[in-house]
Amino acid sequence: MSFLRTTLNDSLIIHPPGFYIIGFQTFPFISVYIIFLAVVYVVTVLFNSFLICMIVLNPCLHTPKFLAVINLAVIDVILNTSVIPGMIKTFLLKDNFVPFNLCLVQMCVYYAALPLESYALAILAYDRLIVICFPLRHNSFNTLRIMSCMVSLSWLYVLSVDIFATGIMTRLSFCDSVRVFSYFCDYAPVFRLACNDFTMQWTVASTASIVNVLGPFSFILLSYFSILVAVFRMKSVSNGIKALTTCIEHLILVAVFYIPIFSIFLIGLYGGTVDPDQRVLSLSLASCLPPCINPIIYSLKTKEIKTRALALVRKNKIGT
Repeated sequence: MSFLRTTLNDSLIIHPPGFYIIGFQTFPFISVYIIFLAVVYVVTVLFNSFLICMIVLNPCLHTPKFLAVINLAVIDVILNTSVIPGMIKTFLLKDNFVPFNLCLVQMCVYYAALPLESYALAILAYDRLIVICFPLRHNSFNTLRIMSCMVSLSWLYVLSVDIFATGIMTRLSFCDSVRVFSYFCDYAPVFRLACNDFTMQWTVASTASIVNVLGPFSFILLSYFSILVAVFRMKSVSNGIKALTTCIEHLILVAVFYIPIFSIFLIGLYGGTVDPDQRVLSLSLASCLPPCINPIIYSLKTKEIKTRALALVRKNKIGT
């Protein structure tokens, strides 16, 4: 295999033409699993597109909460688009070669979408916190302008860190193996293939992972602690129950996203060695399923969206 050579700071940097993705080496039903993920991808795109259209086309849904919901839906589509089509090409069509630059692009998009999903859930928690704990100041603390600023800042921060993290990958030399054991061009499995020092890449990856997962998750926990305190202080039990029911869909999304991530981390940390194929399978499910489940939960559990969807169905029936 011929390697591309570039000079950086008077040292030779060797970039290969690309990498070979070799995950699921012993998984017996990989074709069935990839077909399942293809269905997941179609559902993700259709339901999230439906959710976005429902909110955009209904002026009464142009509220801070549903701006945050649109943000989550867009991120969901990007997250699954960054990995599932590539998995279909790699494992179903048996074409596992990914060019070097395309590998960096896939890495960049995936590791932008994943933390953005985490921050999107934190932004939705902020919406519930203001509505329940500060009902009289809701229109001051949670406006469309404030929500737009929060969403924009989360994108700006994540993209800045992500572009830097991807950019420093070009400082690595790959002079030996180009076989990536994962389900896509994963950041850590790729930089571990380098034949020069990858301390900077490891530091950036580990720090960003801790900040982007534990930061939003800690805020969500504090938000719901404050919500529970506010609910227990309510004089009316029925009002407290009603307030908590408005949080159900968000709590389900939080559980669907964070439980697999923390489970995989804890198993890897305390469970000893994990079968590589099982790890890749768990990671791919943890990444691909939440974007598919999120719009379904919001469509079924949110009264405003259910009402608009049913009205649209009745209108189509009458038109027919």
